[in-house]
Amino acid sequence: MTDTARKPARVAPDERVPAGASSNHLGVSRPSTGAPSNGDSLRPVPSTPDQATVEIEFVVPVHNEAAVLERNVRRLHSHLTTELPYRFTLTVADNASTDDTLVIARCLADELPHLRVLHLDAKGRGRALHEAWSASRAEVLAYMDVDLSTALTAVLPLIAPLVSGHSDVAIGTRLGRGSRVVRGPKRELISRCYNVLLRTTLAARFSDAQCGFKAIRADRARTLLPHVQDKGWFFDTELLVLAERAGMRIHEVPVDWVDDPDSRVDIVSTAVADIKGVVRLVAALGTGRLPLAALRETADAEEAVDAPAGLIGQLLRFCAVGAVSTVAYLALFVLLRMGLSAQSANALALLATAVGNTAVNRRITFGVRSRTGTTRHQLQGLVAFGVGLVATAGALAALGRLAPAAGVGGEVVVLLAANLVTTVVRFLLYRSWVFPASRPQSPAAGRTSESSLPHRSPG
Repeated sequence: MTDTARKPARVAPDERVPAGASSNHLGVSRPSTGAPSNGDSLRPVPSTPDQATVEIEFVVPVHNEAAVLERNVRRLHSHLTTELPYRFTLTVADNASTDDTLVIARCLADELPHLRVLHLDAKGRGRALHEAWSASRAEVLAYMDVDLSTALTAVLPLIAPLVSGHSDVAIGTRLGRGSRVVRGPKRELISRCYNVLLRTTLAARFSDAQCGFKAIRADRARTLLPHVQDKGWFFDTELLVLAERAGMRIHEVPVDWVDDPDSRVDIVSTAVADIKGVVRLVAALGTGRLPLAALRETADAEEAVDAPAGLIGQLLRFCAVGAVSTVAYLALFVLLRMGLSAQSANALALLATAVGNTAVNRRITFGVRSRTGTTRHQLQGLVAFGVGLVATAGALAALGRLAPAAGVGGEVVVLLAANLVTTVVRFLLYRSWVFPASRPQSPAAGRTSESSLPHRSPG
């Protein structure tokens, strides 16, 4: 499967481990402190990486990238050679390209040191990363998209927390403070909406799952990869969710990022696949199919992010309340329709049931029994009512234009369909905004991470 292999780069270390110092398993020297003085006993002991003992593997997954491959691989290789103070291997992972991508990659591997090529007959970015990372012997594994939309100045900040043992996973973020992003409004909106979806359904705390710029300690990758099912674009999200659930520390690096105008990612199909992946993960977490306890034990995590509290139960209770509310809404609409227009009857019926729906969901679905915040919750619930009103009113208007003789029966069918669609939006609003679950402090904040990677001797 691997076409060409090259020896990893070796960069002479600036400083060897001094006498009297200890070294952790990743090759990070920890000088001997001796007796504390002047109140310094609580200060952290500085550590300096021994570059000769650490190897980083950077994977660039590609599919039909012949137009940009040579230029960008040369640019990346030059940056790693001159700026990275660690040994490295650069892997071009070709997944089922049908153009000259593989030919160009092989030519580059023949010319550039520390470059290898991995070819897969099946397509999928996740599949390419899974194969490359699983076969790697490096201590730290990273990947970046071939378009190099992320500025390469972020490479060392991405790698350093993993080499030092401070963090388990590192990601570039385009949505964090300090990030500088140039992209169109459509992609910006999609990215932020996806982030909201992950926070709402999976209680994710990382800010950007889709940025093609990530790294992970190899031992953590070996723990997580057997449980990552997706072979496409959802691979990143699934890996991060599992890492977070296992209590692994995720470090975020604000990046400078410029959108690739020639990007050929199919937004619609990718969005559909992502939603399917989210549903699959929610179900797996809710039913306990994932071995989270074993993952946490492997990660030596004192605490970990649990699945959203009571998500499955909340969904079931919300659906039950929604079914009763929908029946009441349709019955009230039919009753009011005897003396009012369709739009007026719809608005009044929806308003009446929206107030009751918010009150019942507040108590039964989300377990809020205190009277504190009742008015605020009802006012926020009216926003969900507004979403439903727009959808149902639009559906009635469309019916009146397309089938003016449909009658009350046709109106009821259209309203039922529109109401079912808005139910999803209402649940997301209730869970993330109206009745947000209390979120505990990040477990990583108080956890000291000590590297447990195997020591590699130089040479």
